[in-house]
Amino acid sequence: MTRSVRAEQEPPAERTSAMTSDGATGSGTGPEPPRSDLGRRTALRREQLGLTREEVAARAAASPGYIQYVEEHAAEPSIGFLLRLAGALNTTVAELTGGTTDLPTGLGKAGAHPEVLTLGPAECRELLSTHGIGRVAVTLNDTPAVFPVNYTVIDDVIAYRTQAGSGPAAAAGHEAALEVDHIDEAFSQGWSVLAVGPAEVVTGFYETRRFEEHAYSAPWVGGGRYQWIAIRPTHFSGRRIRVPGAPAPPTGEAEHGSGT
Repeated sequence: MTRSVRAEQEPPAERTSAMTSDGATGSGTGPEPPRSDLGRRTALRREQLGLTREEVAARAAASPGYIQYVEEHAAEPSIGFLLRLAGALNTTVAELTGGTTDLPTGLGKAGAHPEVLTLGPAECRELLSTHGIGRVAVTLNDTPAVFPVNYTVIDDVIAYRTQAGSGPAAAAGHEAALEVDHIDEAFSQGWSVLAVGPAEVVTGFYETRRFEEHAYSAPWVGGGRYQWIAIRPTHFSGRRIRVPGAPAPPTGEAEHGSGT
């Protein structure tokens, strides 16, 4: 028990030494340390909440150095630490360890006395942030269809890359709807935003280059998608489900849309 707690206060000496040595020499020639799924998910969740390693360490009763070690190496922490870390990050151990990867969201029960709040256009734009994953609704052969896309927002224009002739490209020339949401599994709360407006193929060289330069990521589905579709929203709507007593999002938090 004592050894486990001490391990969470200090990262392993050999790892600390290697990290310090690499940082001091700046050589960058050594192999990258193996990073676990736990580390990636911990770092992502911490950044979503706008927390520093020091703040997470204080919440989880650990040292900032150990939080860094967990994020950057293949750590094997105790279940006690995982429970504290999940609590510090307002999530669950299953979420941090990837246990819910192949499950749909929303498997938990409803929170006690949830409140449903209507979001105004400004709040909707803020939640869309600068990029994320959304779901674009189109009509194919008189049949409705929905496709997940990586989107980018520039000056109130929402754009995504796709392949000419693909399902998401069918939005061009029509009114299109893009839905973005974020689910907080730990507290059974979250938000959803719907942006509606005309969609068009981006044909201008400078506008295309601008989207390319501002795109946070290439499409998750891979290459070969060079056609930009731009949606110019004329209407925003959204709502937030909030559970009294659950932690509120930090001021100014930019939660990117969820999806697969």
